[in-house]
Amino acid sequence: MKRMLLLTFLITGNVFCTTKSRPNFILIMVDDLGIGDVGCYGNKTLRTPNIDQLADKGAKFTQHIAASPLCTPSRAAFMTGRYPVRSGVAAESRIGTFIFSASSGGLPKNEVTFTEILQKEGYSTGIIGKWHLGLNREWKDDFYHHPLNHGFDYFYGITVTHLRDCIPGNGSVFLAGAAETLKQTFVIVGITLFTLIFLNKIGLVKIPGKVFGYILLVFILFIVPVLFFFWNLHYLNCFLMRNYQVIQQPIIYENLTRRMTSEAVNFILRNQNKPFLLYMSYIQVHTALYASATFRGKSKHGIYGDAVEEVDWSIGKIVNELNKNELRDNTLIYFTSDNGAHIEEISSSGEIHGGYNGIFKGGKATNWEGGIRVPGLLYWPGVITSETVINEPTSNMDIFPTIVKLSGATVPQDRIIDGLDLMPLVQRSNVSSEHEFLFHYCNAYLNAVRWNPRNSSSIWKAFFFSPIFHPEDSEGCFNSHVCPCCGHLINQHDPPLLFDLSKDPGEKNPLGPQTEPNFYNILRTIEDATKDHRENIPVVDNQLTVNHVIWKPWLQACCSSWLEFCYCDYDEELVFE
Repeated sequence: MKRMLLLTFLITGNVFCTTKSRPNFILIMVDDLGIGDVGCYGNKTLRTPNIDQLADKGAKFTQHIAASPLCTPSRAAFMTGRYPVRSGVAAESRIGTFIFSASSGGLPKNEVTFTEILQKEGYSTGIIGKWHLGLNREWKDDFYHHPLNHGFDYFYGITVTHLRDCIPGNGSVFLAGAAETLKQTFVIVGITLFTLIFLNKIGLVKIPGKVFGYILLVFILFIVPVLFFFWNLHYLNCFLMRNYQVIQQPIIYENLTRRMTSEAVNFILRNQNKPFLLYMSYIQVHTALYASATFRGKSKHGIYGDAVEEVDWSIGKIVNELNKNELRDNTLIYFTSDNGAHIEEISSSGEIHGGYNGIFKGGKATNWEGGIRVPGLLYWPGVITSETVINEPTSNMDIFPTIVKLSGATVPQDRIIDGLDLMPLVQRSNVSSEHEFLFHYCNAYLNAVRWNPRNSSSIWKAFFFSPIFHPEDSEGCFNSHVCPCCGHLINQHDPPLLFDLSKDPGEKNPLGPQTEPNFYNILRTIEDATKDHRENIPVVDNQLTVNHVIWKPWLQACCSSWLEFCYCDYDEELVFE
């Protein structure tokens, strides 16, 4: 009997200890932050001491790759550990992200997120900040794509991306991105009407006068609602939610990062006695830029630098809260950006509102290294050795299996998980990455492939196409705000452009048969891997079709009434000092 009681005690005691020892997770993602914007990756003028401390006391990945160079697909890959093309969150059209809160697309329910798995393991899960993976599908309060229906217990933030249009006086991303299209549309309509009037006048065709009236009426009925919507976009599209409730519409950006920091601290305090996962998804430093009064005008890089330094301050407050509550040693912190800096972001006054990608070419929306090579830090005192540097290729998809395994759960076996556990690399049980190949998608189009051969120092990268930069001597598409993935504004490459990133990380000198003896063998290996990869990509419903991304009035969240332009402000004045 005593032996049975002792055995029962040991078993239950061991279960209790295992549960208590499961780490907490704080996953930090900064929107559109460039790898060259933080001190631990070489920046000498922006002050990021708290981010740098994570690198100094933890692990830094020098070749950490976002699964997509755009917000929505990158975040889908992050949440699921899978290339976004597998879930249908990869566009076949020009628009590669959700830009309206009243769109019907989003992360499909059949995708498994790491939060759903951890929630079943007893974790308390919260997201503060930007979600950007959908809201409603059929009607305005079905919340089909809401984060609380993808494994989160708590949500405070925005469901769609933050835009210039959200802060009056900061211009319009739609005018910047669609100016050429609008111009062409007006020219085509004008020429068509003029031609018809001329042909009618000289008698070649007979067109009743009322036909011109109908054409003009249709044009007016189309253009007036469009102009009305964009004029009032900040009322409709830019709102703050707590769980399922809209609490502020439009968003008041004054002290927003401080309010988010307060929410993060309160979430930690509420859950300090049980395992938790906090996804701190900063709205900064996406345009329109903003910073609290304490930080405005204090950096050496204008409002962009002010915003970066405020994010760093916020991270410091969160880490301090862990220390105060003796949670630091049992909490894994991950820090990253969703994609590279948006180098085309320049204000109407000429001030640079985008970040810095260091030595790397290109930026957001491209698969040049500047668009996909992002900061990647892991911090866990007592588990991860200080000043660890990992030069092997890793991906933001790797967080999925890493935290699932650390939580004690099992990685799903019923689907392909493209991410790989980071802990063997970090703890040096593996000296090389298991990612032999990484596939770089531009929307739904396979743009480039990275090959990390075993027992070789070379890292090969082959481009099947690349965007045409404008101006030609720049590294961005300043005429269209973001670079396209298809159509007449890209160059196809046959044979593919080939680079050795170990010798040419800036992708300045493409190789050929004259400069690389194994040129054709390398391309043949990459083509074989690409063929195998394509065979494992399923046909799924695309969540970023035009029908899924357009604004649908019946899906529009509105916390008061349309007559009041949906205005409300129920957000408590909780500001962390």
